[in-house]
Amino acid sequence: MAYKFEIYKDKAGEFRVRFKYNAETMFSTEGYSSKASAQNAIDSIKKNGPAAPTEDNS
Repeated sequence: MAYKFEIYKDKAGEFRVRFKYNAETMFSTEGYSSKASAQNAIDSIKKNGPAAPTEDNS
């Protein structure tokens, strides 16, 4: 698969989510204290992301 979400632990021991496309990290989230919270972030992105507007601040 060319794209995927990954849950990983950072150096501080917090759970983070990163979205990768063709092995390149496109974005990473803040740290979460539980794996369940990281999974909730993924679920929220999947649910709310497609309808999110684009804001051009250039």
